[in-house]
Amino acid sequence: MRFFSLMGNSFGCSASGERLVSAARDGDVQEAKALLEYNPRLARYSTFGVRNSPLHYSAAQGHHEIVSLLIESGVDINLRNYRGQTALMQACQYGHWEVVLTLVLYKANIHKADYLNGGTALHLAALNGHSRCIRILLADYVPSISDFYNLVSRRSRMEEFVSELDEGSLYETINRPADGGVTALHMAALNGHVDSLQLLIDLGASVNEVTMEDGTTIDLIGAGSTPLHYAACGGNAQCCQILIARGASLDAENAKGWTPLAVARSWHRDWLEEVLVEPQGEAPTPSPYLCLPLMSVVKIARECGWSDDSLSTCTDPCAVCLENKCAIAAEGCFHEFCTRCALYLCSTSSAANASQGPPGSIPCPLCRQAIVSFKKLPGTRPLLGMSRTSLPLSFFTCATLTDDTDNISLDTTPLCKPDFPSPLRSLSCQKFPSMKLGSTLCMGASDTSPSLARTSVDRGRYGRSSFRRSLSLSESRRSWLCSLNQSVETGGGY
Repeated sequence: MRFFSLMGNSFGCSASGERLVSAARDGDVQEAKALLEYNPRLARYSTFGVRNSPLHYSAAQGHHEIVSLLIESGVDINLRNYRGQTALMQACQYGHWEVVLTLVLYKANIHKADYLNGGTALHLAALNGHSRCIRILLADYVPSISDFYNLVSRRSRMEEFVSELDEGSLYETINRPADGGVTALHMAALNGHVDSLQLLIDLGASVNEVTMEDGTTIDLIGAGSTPLHYAACGGNAQCCQILIARGASLDAENAKGWTPLAVARSWHRDWLEEVLVEPQGEAPTPSPYLCLPLMSVVKIARECGWSDDSLSTCTDPCAVCLENKCAIAAEGCFHEFCTRCALYLCSTSSAANASQGPPGSIPCPLCRQAIVSFKKLPGTRPLLGMSRTSLPLSFFTCATLTDDTDNISLDTTPLCKPDFPSPLRSLSCQKFPSMKLGSTLCMGASDTSPSLARTSVDRGRYGRSSFRRSLSLSESRRSWLCSLNQSVETGGGY
């Protein structure tokens, strides 16, 4: 009898978990809310075999509302799948910068590497040329100071400069190699992504990093190759010109004794001979995707939240959206914005630098003056137990704060946890009418977590027919160097 009870609970959780996976994949927020309301433990569900979780499906499809919902439900933001990929890696692979921004605001780990080739989220973003994702990934390492671009451009002072920024973490992060010594700059150069390559160099990527022979990767170009070797193999003349202008050596030889020109000839890139033999001395220009104010607004958003205040009475709304309350101001022109609009401006700006502004500044949408950083308004209060996002989670309630609020860390503010009514509700499985789905056996839930129930509550009746199924979408994407991941790969935890 105990055996059949276990089977009934397993089937019930699997069916509910698959409904949540379908909702996450299709962007059905209402269905995801209903499922998580009855059993928040379903957020930890993973599919059989590849261990795909709802968080990874929603991240891969770009449904940032579902991502926020799952994170607020308490799911591990750094879950891995069988390849070791996290939701952040999936979002970077497919270029969903809204999801990347959401995950970064919740402090997702950008240093996680997958199991197959050691690539990080930065490698996947550079591989596919998603410059906005690269910018957001490195938001915590690029300071909001006006002379950042000049300091990075001075290679002799680069190491001294980054040592002042969290002990050189910017330089180490952007030049971190995957298997075979391949960096994000190698990936952007090989695939001809000019904007991503230029942004990586402006952020401190080394043009002289070389690959290595580790015995596990197939390197058709050869070990000891620089990004210029990879750009010559890819055949993009503009990438080669940018690398040469930034100091890449034309005479560097890899383990096969090939120079970049020899690589171009071996891959029949005849149009690159003029560029690699007689390069033109063009002055380097800063990337339009370099954004200095992003670090300052991300810090404010984490501290004070980025909630939607449109429902509250606001006498002085944001001049951009005309809905939310102003929370920050641009240093210089002192125009005030809400946090969400500031995040959007910093994440999407790709225009030329503001007039008379330093490289990396963004133009103010009201006066076009250069913005280098944002500052918090005096009336903006820190976030203490409140919901961080604008997603209307009606079934979430904030935990009661303790009297000792001085010891609360703003960077580690606990998220709101769901508060469910008691007694617990359960549903008899149709396959096993004499047995009930106990919550203690459902997804490892504790005694306080009800399983998915078909019962009448104040919010209405949720039956089997109210949760729709939909066909999974087949995905095809380009590969790591040659063929990366033919299906949506989403991660389970360790």
